[in-house]
Amino acid sequence: MALSPDVLAARVGEAMFAVDAASKDFMQMELLACEPGRAVMRMKVREPMLNGHKICHGGLIFTLADSTFAFACNSRNKVTVAAGCSIEFLKPAHLDDVLTCEGVEQVLQGRHGIYDMKVSNQRGEVVAMFRGKSATIPGTVIPEES
Repeated sequence: MALSPDVLAARVGEAMFAVDAASKDFMQMELLACEPGRAVMRMKVREPMLNGHKICHGGLIFTLADSTFAFACNSRNKVTVAAGCSIEFLKPAHLDDVLTCEGVEQVLQGRHGIYDMKVSNQRGEVVAMFRGKSATIPGTVIPEES
């Protein structure tokens, strides 16, 4: 029996996160949710993440958004990669801020999707907005149930 879309997405998220050394180990992110077309991740800003202005390096905020994008667009168990993306930095993130990124599918047509990521701090202030375009390639993240 096939898995429900919600169960499938959760299993895909668990499988991807288990081997995602960049997000899990290096960046110390947490995967909070992986649902069909949606993902939520969280990251605390640590001392090594600060740039020369003593604020979180933009590339690391980008990485949080990009990782969330990956979980959202792979949530249907079709191997999907980034085809392009952009980010707008709206507010600095500081030491000990807890950043949460919610990624939501906007459009999925054929092999291509558009996803929006909103990165907010613990006060609910929007730190950055990221838009990604995905492309599905052959394969599945986890074996398909029969």
